[in-house]
Amino acid sequence: MLHAGPRRLSTPLTIFLTALVTGVLVLLALNFTAGEKKVQHELPRLYNTASPQFERALGSLLGPGIVGGNEVTELLNGDQIFPPMLAAIKAAQKSVTFETYIYWSGDIGKQFADALSERAQAGVKVHVLLDWVGSAKMEDSYLAEMEQAGVQIKKFHEPHWYNLARLNNRTHRKLLVVDGQVGFTGGVGIAPEWTGNAQNPDHWRDSHYLVRGPAVAQMQATFLDNWLKVTGKVLHGDAYFPPIAPVGTQKAQMFSSSPSSGSESMQLMYHLAITAAERSIDLSVAYFVPDELTQNLLMDALKRGVRVRLVTPGEHTDTETVKAASRATWGDLLQAGAEIYEYRPTMYHCKVMIVDQLLVSVGSTNFDNRSFRLNDEANLNVYDAKFAQRQTLVFEDDIKRSRRVTHADWLERPLREKLHEKMTGLLRSQL
Repeated sequence: MLHAGPRRLSTPLTIFLTALVTGVLVLLALNFTAGEKKVQHELPRLYNTASPQFERALGSLLGPGIVGGNEVTELLNGDQIFPPMLAAIKAAQKSVTFETYIYWSGDIGKQFADALSERAQAGVKVHVLLDWVGSAKMEDSYLAEMEQAGVQIKKFHEPHWYNLARLNNRTHRKLLVVDGQVGFTGGVGIAPEWTGNAQNPDHWRDSHYLVRGPAVAQMQATFLDNWLKVTGKVLHGDAYFPPIAPVGTQKAQMFSSSPSSGSESMQLMYHLAITAAERSIDLSVAYFVPDELTQNLLMDALKRGVRVRLVTPGEHTDTETVKAASRATWGDLLQAGAEIYEYRPTMYHCKVMIVDQLLVSVGSTNFDNRSFRLNDEANLNVYDAKFAQRQTLVFEDDIKRSRRVTHADWLERPLREKLHEKMTGLLRSQL
């Protein structure tokens, strides 16, 4: 007589564990995959950067519109960056809106907390949006000080049941707008690493930008986009959007992207600029991990005679994983004639693209999948030859402090580096 094996009984605990594991897997899938379709097809080259159609494409196809009358000033490293930012906050009369990814403990963090608190106590409307992950190293005392003073502080995608599927979506934007009249953006976080003048490995090389003119209103709107997402509240009126008179001759636009509203637009902006390039593409890139399509566009630019130069971190880096993933992509570019330089003195955190000495794009965006598809990012695009020429001089000064990597160097890198690069390829979609 045949006997059946032991029957597995469905118990409430089994059902619960099955549901829990399923839920975790679903959340992981939602967090580690981009919700929108990837840009998959290369762009036909219909115009160059000097064509009016180039500006129409970036201002109309992708938006927002390009506005004139701006003055953008580069600020190099902490000694030039933080004093004017703090001075602008201390001079605020109506409003301060501040969004940043990194805000850590340290003297510079305390200075910002003190300045923001003092203005809030004086009756200025102060709004601070911090990324939940990026501000994890921030002292609780800074938050307590600001909240007690009346600063409105929110954390972007702080874990709650209703946003568990978005924990991998961070705000990487760096925006400070004071009285709706003056703005700052670039690559800088609020931490000791960004202080000083890139004089040693403990003080990083980075650039930030002071903006005056009508483009500041677009910067304000970019901040308010995420403030609305987090709080559900609309900030408007003269305190945030006053009339702004032209102050300079530069044309500019504040360009942003987010997985919840057009995550591909930032990548498409870069792709349009690369495709239109006629003479030169200079990239200051803290994290350079291009996908296959982006690599193909850069290769096409090289084939039509465009000079392509990149400055990236060298020995000093805050993530060896990204460095390895980056180096794995260099071979074809180097062989095709791209110039790649590794910055020597310290960590290189700049994020600047200069195309044909006409367009300069600066801000928070890295040249990688995380910036193009997973994070909220914001870049200021400046269309001005004189400004572009100044940024080219800054770029070439960085080259002087860098070591050029040749194709022969790349081929001769140690086996352990090649193996590390292969392993990081499995994580490329998250880098």
